[in-house]
Amino acid sequence: MERTLVVLKPDTVQRGIVGEIITRFERAGLKIVAMKMVSPDEEHFHKHYEGISQLISRWGEDIYRITLAQMTEGPVVAFVLEGVEAVEHVRKMVGTTDPKESAPGTIRGDYTHITRAYTNPRGGTLPNILHASGNIEEATQEIKLWFDDSELYDYEHPQQKIVLGRVPGKDQE
Repeated sequence: MERTLVVLKPDTVQRGIVGEIITRFERAGLKIVAMKMVSPDEEHFHKHYEGISQLISRWGEDIYRITLAQMTEGPVVAFVLEGVEAVEHVRKMVGTTDPKESAPGTIRGDYTHITRAYTNPRGGTLPNILHASGNIEEATQEIKLWFDDSELYDYEHPQQKIVLGRVPGKDQE
């Protein structure tokens, strides 16, 4: 099984749609193996956004500062999802970083419409609901940054055999 990190941003918490977003992942058959509400400091976000994602290197210091201001507006909800090809599946469910390009049916396509073309010239934040790991390597690093091993749980969900598919002759009801 593969694991990936999702962070519901302050705009999601402030809008009161945390439960709706989490429900979408659970309905897709992904299993929550860790979750917490936190208010990380600048050092933590620097490790996340530059140390792992290279945000400053790719987009510049100004975009990093705006992102940092957004992410420290209030608490975030961080959680780890587990499932078959979880990183890729979550990325499909989430949609693209710029909500304008996210299709209806994706989380960003359904819950936001703000674009970089609107926010960047104003120096504004991009309230795009959440962060999701971009690839397996990032997911591994991000999970280690956000969660201690003792906070990650391994358990069998009662519907796991249904969600993952049964193997005829091997799996019993």
